[in-house]
Formats: sequence, C-alpha cells, structure tokens
Amino acid sequence: HPEQVDKVIKRHPEISRARLVIDWIDQADAITLQCETTSEDESLISAVVESIRDICKLRGEVELLAAGNLPNDGKVIDDIREYD
Repeated sequence: HPEQVDKVIKRHPEISRARLVIDWIDQADAITLQCETTSEDESLISAVVESIRDICKLRGEVELLAAGNLPNDGKVIDDIREYD
C-alpha cells in the first residue's frame, strides 16, 4: 500500500524518493523497493529491508539508486507482473 511505502521512507531520512516494484519471479510475487539516495552505505539496505518486513509484513529486496533515476510519474507502486 502506498501509505506503507511512505512509512518506510520516513524511517530513513537518507531516502529522498522510493518506488515499490512488484514482479512475478519463479511462480511467486517478488518485491523490490527502489530508493533514491545519496548514501552508498550497505547498512542502509539491511535497515530498509528490516523496515519493509516490520511495516509491510513482507520480505523484499532493496535497490539504492542515485537521485533522479526514478521516473517522475507519481507512481509509488509499480506492478510489472506478467502471468504466462
């Protein structure tokens, strides 16, 4: 839910923007939170993974991106699943 993504971002002031990408990998849903940040600290990744688990009750991956890498289209959640 977009509000949950917002809660995760607010826990980590190093993150300026984020987008939750939902994909279908190996017959299961997979989520990745793409985060724009100036930090390259690996501990941020594990902290955000923990926040996702705590707030969203889901396991997911975190990808750190430089500022400006996320599209400016207003999407907070991007469902790219394709079922064959």
